[in-house]
Amino acid sequence: MTATTPVDRTGRLVFSAWSAVSPYGIGGDAFAAGVVAGRDATTELDQETYPGPYPRAGLVPEFTAAGALGRKGTRTMDRVTAIAVSAVGQLIDDCGPELLAEPDRVGLVLGTGSGSVQSIMDFTKDSLTGAKPYHVDPALFPNTVMNRAAGQSAIWHGIKGPNTTIAGGALTGLLALSYAMRLYRGGHCDRALLGAAEEYSVQRAWLEWHGRTGDGVAPSLGEGGAVFLLEPKSDAETAGRTALAAVLATRFRAFGETVDARKAVGDCVRAALAQAGVSAADVRLVAPAGGEFETAEDAGVADALDGGTPEFVRCGQLFGDTSAAGASFQLAAVLAKGGGGIALVTGVDRDGTVGCAVLELAG
Repeated sequence: MTATTPVDRTGRLVFSAWSAVSPYGIGGDAFAAGVVAGRDATTELDQETYPGPYPRAGLVPEFTAAGALGRKGTRTMDRVTAIAVSAVGQLIDDCGPELLAEPDRVGLVLGTGSGSVQSIMDFTKDSLTGAKPYHVDPALFPNTVMNRAAGQSAIWHGIKGPNTTIAGGALTGLLALSYAMRLYRGGHCDRALLGAAEEYSVQRAWLEWHGRTGDGVAPSLGEGGAVFLLEPKSDAETAGRTALAAVLATRFRAFGETVDARKAVGDCVRAALAQAGVSAADVRLVAPAGGEFETAEDAGVADALDGGTPEFVRCGQLFGDTSAAGASFQLAAVLAKGGGGIALVTGVDRDGTVGCAVLELAG
């Protein structure tokens, strides 16, 4: 029996490719152009089509499952699943067939809010209003489970490694990144696709509206998804991919009362910078989640950076609150800005958790 040389899994991991389906359109280039230009991607909603509480939203323009993926296999596919499958497919297409040469060694970690809120509510309604309570379309049932988007993305594209669904509110994208890193460190995969997706629907809009805290003035909502390839730098170079950013640290904390959010953010950022081995003065870009905790989040970041003056990238203001996809779009935004230096991505969730990631951007 020939001994296998152990793989050193302690080195830095990098983002070497990414894709997006966003209110700016299909593809990472469209997203990057929109964010760098600071272009507002929200539109006025037709209240007959979307009779919800929000007058505006950031919708992926002219997006349908059949239009993006073809008619075969998409008849019963819900919107969030189609967004996820499309984003994963774009990344795979950009990287080429080498990416899935060993499909059982590629992991997929995909974040979501609750899956498709519309599918869950529509299916429940059908079970109560059909000819009999149990007369429903069984083909629609898969859309009601939270891991539908991740599972379908893997099946559609032939990804056979670990498949994980993450749901963590505003921190979902950061949690997915942390989980993907642990999958690699533990030897469960050799590279991982990670990200998050969210759809806009009237049902989700009402849930978000009633779940808001604070002064009751809710921002517009958005939808879309972003997916990243995480792998060792040496593997990226061997495959001919350029390391876009190294992931230096991820950290998370919790707080009990709303007034403690600022301190939790500051402590979390300090811990992440210490883990990454960089100083507060090194931080060039900050991409905060914003939203209902924006004041506390900004104050906590300012406390941790101790007088630093980084550039803030506030993508949520450009295309609306994308809920579970928000942190992934924040990561995509700092990659789109590029330019080298240290980038900090932060988030605060209403359930009492904070998180951040520290990246070293390629010059």
